[in-house]
This record gives sequence, structure tokens and C-alpha cells, in this order.
Amino acid sequence: MRARPARRLTARPAAALAAALAVAALALVPAAAPPLTAPAAADAVRDQQYWLDDYGIREAWQVTRGEGVVIAILDSGVDASHPDLAGVVLGGTDVSGRGNATGTLPLGPVGITHGTMVASLAAGRGSGPASGVIGAAPAAGILSISLAFGPTERSGDDQIAEGVRWAVDNGADIISLSLTRNQLDWPASWDDAFLHAERNDVVVIAAAGNRGSGTEQVSAPATMPGVLTVGGVDRFGRASGDASSQGITIGVMAPSEALIGAIPGGGHRFWQGTSGATPIVAGIAALVRAAHPELDAANVVNRIISTARPVTAAVPDPLYGYGLVDAAAAVSADVDPVAENPLGSLADWVALNRRAEAEPLAAALPELRAAIGRHADPAPFGMPTAGSAPPEPIIPIALIVTGVGTALATLAAAGVLRFVTRARTE
Repeated sequence: MRARPARRLTARPAAALAAALAVAALALVPAAAPPLTAPAAADAVRDQQYWLDDYGIREAWQVTRGEGVVIAILDSGVDASHPDLAGVVLGGTDVSGRGNATGTLPLGPVGITHGTMVASLAAGRGSGPASGVIGAAPAAGILSISLAFGPTERSGDDQIAEGVRWAVDNGADIISLSLTRNQLDWPASWDDAFLHAERNDVVVIAAAGNRGSGTEQVSAPATMPGVLTVGGVDRFGRASGDASSQGITIGVMAPSEALIGAIPGGGHRFWQGTSGATPIVAGIAALVRAAHPELDAANVVNRIISTARPVTAAVPDPLYGYGLVDAAAAVSADVDPVAENPLGSLADWVALNRRAEAEPLAAALPELRAAIGRHADPAPFGMPTAGSAPPEPIIPIALIVTGVGTALATLAAAGVLRFVTRARTE
């Protein structure tokens, strides 16, 4: 088993903002439903955190509380001044063009509460020994990477790609994503960013999304190979009808109803959704990493899914995945090591699927070039220099329209459109 490489949190100068794109990609949306009630009284907050006992978190604290582990929260910004988060935020950045340099300015009408609630469930420390929200890994640190949900000057796709890369380069051991693209597939720019995480031994955890918020099926990034997808259950361990989506890529289930989290300004609020379930599992992953620093990301994921409590006889189950997450077992149980991530490899997926996308075009190029050759003389576009290959001609749009009908037919026959699924090894 290879040792997990050490990474240090590095200072991050103010990032140069990217230029606005002419065509924006599909906007990302938070994976949480709206809060359920008004803010709760601070002295009653801790008693509301039923999942600390029901999911073995307090028991796991007898071994570790997540010391030395860094969780990156890509969300709407974390209010680092909240009493429950004092000393938790180690650093951060903004990838939206709207936040501050440290990622600690809550953004947008939804973002006013979202990112802070997420961070508190992952690594909150409470406002006192028995008050305030305490996260699943209260000794872990947070990197706050602020992004803007909804229509923005920067596409959501670009924000996520940049945010994931920044998290990896600045010391994240775990990346928590309580958001969804509302599509099964993802842009090629995410290939590079998430491969960067995979190759640098970072655990990536993503929310399944919520049917109550319009996400009927699990969507990217929760469909990506190697990502630990979190679905949501109610107080009784039943799959939530509103606060969880279904999909074959679900890894484990965690509480997603009657949650309470910290909100900017020092208050607390009840809420629901897999946005809350996800940081609970991210905190549990931090406990595993702290208890077993020798394990790589694949084995951290394996411990979490292999120690989950099955809900049905079929494992993985299409509704419950491997079952209800169990922090104590994930930290302390005897688990056989694995050589690769049981939820798949993005590198393998890219090698197979992106190549499959490119091959139909490559097969059509001879026909395409023959059609162009009947209409254009490539000479005006430049002459080859000694020892170089002839330059590729610039293809005018008009010539493509009039001369490549058979090439387009070839592309269609090759099946350029595809349904994206993720292979799962057992």
C-alpha cells in the first residue's frame, strides 16, 4: 500500500479573473432544498444533531476527530466568522468573480446560507462544549472555494473545473460538492480537473441531488467514476422522497432531513437535502483519513462503502447504494485493502469514452477533406516550410455546408450521441 503523499496548504495570491464567456454553460444549482423552519435557538442546537449517535460519529471520535485533514468546500462561500466555525477555515479563494480573495463572502440569495451550513456539518466546532453545530470531523480544517449558483459572468462548468484544481493544489485531502449540473454528463474540462484530483490522491464526494428541487435522477458530478455519491434518508433510515434523487451511482446514504446547520451572522437553521448529507460523509472521510494516514483515496472510499449498513439484500442497491454510512465501522473495522477505487477510475473512463467520441470524426475526415478539396484550393492558406508537414486548410463554413453531406451521415451512423453511464466494479 503506498503512503498518502503529504501536501501543504500554500498561500494563494489574489487570482486573476477569467474573461466572461460569450456562451455560458448550464448553470450549476445547489443540491439542497430550502430551509424548513426559522433559525433555532443556539442553546438547543446540539440536541438536534441526531446523526452524531445514529451514524456512529461520536463513537468514531474515540479514535480521531479528523486532526490534520483538510476538506475543500466548493460552494457559495463560508462565513468564517461564525462562532461554530472559529479557526476552522484555513484559507480559500473565489472562482466566480463575485466573492472575496479568501472565499469567505457568502454569495447569492441561496448562497447566503448554503456554503456556511455545508461547512458546519463537515467540520463545525460548536460555540461551546455542548452548544452550536459540531461537524462530523470537528478537528479537520476547511478550504472555502466560493462559486456563484445560477446565471453568472462565468459558466458553472468553468467555476467547478478551476475550483477543483485549486483545491488539489492547495492541500485538500477531500473535496465536498453539494451541487449538481442537472445533467448526466459533464464537460471535457471537468475531465482534466477531476483527473488532477484522482492522480493526487484526493477523495471527491458529491451530492446525489433532490427530487424535491427538480433533480429526478443523479447528475454530474455525482455520475463521474471514482466520485463517492451521497444519497439521503429521513430520521428512520428510509430514502427521502424529497431530499434525495435516485441513481445507480449512489455510494452511501446519510441523513438528509431535519438537519440543522450554521448560517452567516451567527445563527442556525433547519434544512433538508443531500447538500447536508454530503458534508456529513465528507467529515466521516476525514475521520478515516486521520485514523489511517497510510491509506490512499481508493481505500478511504472502500472503507466507507464496505462498512456501510446494507438496507436491502442487493448490494449495491439502486436506491440505497451500499447502505447507510457508519462512521465508527469506517474508522475501526477490519477491511481488506483494494488496488483500485471500487467506484471506478475516471482515467479509464476518459481513455475509453473520449476516444470513442473522437473516432467517428476521425473516420469521417477523409470524406470531409475530399469534399473540401472539390471546392477549395488550400494553397492560399500558406505554403509548407522545409521539413514540415503541409498545413491544414482553414475550412470555410459555406464549404462545410455544401460539401460534406456524406461526412455528416458517417458521423451520425457512428453514434456520436451517447448515453453516459458509469461502470462500477465490485
